[in-house]
Amino acid sequence: MLLLSVLATIALISRLVVIQILDHGFYKALAQGQQSVDSVGKGLRGNIYLQDKKGNLYTLATNREKPFAFVSPVQVQDKETTAQKIAEMLGLDLEEIQQKLQRSESLYELLKRDITQQEQTAIANAQIPGLSLGKEMRREYPQGVFASHVIGFTNQDGKGQYGIEEYYDELLAGKEGIKKDIRKPASFLRFALKGTLQNGADLFLTIDYHIQSKAEVLLKKAKESLGIEGGTIIVGDPTSGRILAMASIPSFDPNEYSKVQDIGIFQNPGIQKMYEPGSIFKPITMAVALNEGKVKPDTLYTDEGVVRIGGRKIYNYDQRLWGKRTMTEVLEYSINTGAVFAEQQAGHEKFLEYIKKFGILEPTRIDLSGETFSTNKEFQKGYEINFATASFGQGIEMTSLQVMRAFAAIANGGMLPEFFLGEKASGGKKDLLPKRSTKGVPVISPQTSWQLTAMLVNVVENGFAKAAKIPGYSIAGKTGTAQIPWSALGVSRSGYSDKTIQSFVGYAPAFDPQFLVVVKLDNPQTKTAEYSAVPIFRELAKYIIDYYAIPPDYEGE
Repeated sequence: MLLLSVLATIALISRLVVIQILDHGFYKALAQGQQSVDSVGKGLRGNIYLQDKKGNLYTLATNREKPFAFVSPVQVQDKETTAQKIAEMLGLDLEEIQQKLQRSESLYELLKRDITQQEQTAIANAQIPGLSLGKEMRREYPQGVFASHVIGFTNQDGKGQYGIEEYYDELLAGKEGIKKDIRKPASFLRFALKGTLQNGADLFLTIDYHIQSKAEVLLKKAKESLGIEGGTIIVGDPTSGRILAMASIPSFDPNEYSKVQDIGIFQNPGIQKMYEPGSIFKPITMAVALNEGKVKPDTLYTDEGVVRIGGRKIYNYDQRLWGKRTMTEVLEYSINTGAVFAEQQAGHEKFLEYIKKFGILEPTRIDLSGETFSTNKEFQKGYEINFATASFGQGIEMTSLQVMRAFAAIANGGMLPEFFLGEKASGGKKDLLPKRSTKGVPVISPQTSWQLTAMLVNVVENGFAKAAKIPGYSIAGKTGTAQIPWSALGVSRSGYSDKTIQSFVGYAPAFDPQFLVVVKLDNPQTKTAEYSAVPIFRELAKYIIDYYAIPPDYEGE
């Protein structure tokens, strides 16, 4: 018995030596082959976040595992009966299901995504051969319509469309690689990612949740109270270039983008809709004349109510006659003939040169897909009348973001900033976004910036923008009420319609601006921006001042 035990032990040890040492590599490979299944997969798309001033995170876009129903026609025997049952169970078109079941050799035909819990239960209980449930990772937008023009969405293939989703698609998208299903004794199935498969980067935006929310609420109220056909509000920091809010209506829910019939709604009006800005352009004209030393804030000219250029006549609003006025009063009372006078003093060549410097003939290059811009070819033909009308914002077109950027140069000591939305993109411990310059490009001198800001403060204190006043705070701003050309309405007719775009651009505190706001309203049922855009600016500016606890810059009543 002892001898047999010794021999058995020797045989066992010998076998173990062979298995564990001599043939170790072979058995390890065999075991790994039984424990894991390799397949090609793709990492998850990165999330999109924004914050508020306290650093609280809000998720704008993420991924959720969602159920779907599919059928394997190769397993279906009674196709007519099966098609009828599926159509009733999932509320689908019978003919469409019949067509899918006719593909007899197919193993997979998608029936319906995002099925309800009731539909899942019905499928499980029905036990129809070939009808199955599956789960997939799908893009989800927890905030619904909130900032939808900024975010965009992903299509059924997971590719970004519009907005941030499209612009940063490569950064957000997961990388393809090897996916392993690992089976171990501790748990029958453990999912692991190996090889080159990587999740996409998470993106953090500059937008402040509460300022964006307030802007969207104000636009909705304007829709109800002013009957606007559309509208845009943009809030930015004129020094850093950070966009704090970008809201537009009409809007859409990116979770249900397929239900939108007019795909034009997907466009972001702030960067994709051109319009003639009207009188908010006058400060840019004045900046040129001031910077070239051709006028001063107290330079006088005499308004005769009309300017004749060739066979054309240019009138003031309501054909008013203002008499002797200073350049400051030209802005206060938005005098068209005064803007023409300032442009003529500067000269056409200089005027065109500065328009290019202010970035009006080029894109802002903000990190959003689909930005449009106009080279304003008609204006650049150099006709006398074109320069005259452009001086007060007619016959020249731009986007709301271009308006903001031009005004930011006035507010920012004469430096044209670069506006952006992507704050950072996390990739491990590294920020994957390029570093941006905060210096800006010089357009006008700091002295001109200061002079023009003082003139714009007078617009709010003494002019047509009194409704923007906030006690204790110096507000610089300008109103604009521009008629919409027939051509912009799709009508092949020259001239202008009775519809208007009413806007206001303002920043505060005027001599140390913490924020700049552009309010643009499409055809509100008011006569001028004084009664539409200005009160909206005031409410939003007061909210931002209280929210950021910005101290007053003078003792007000």
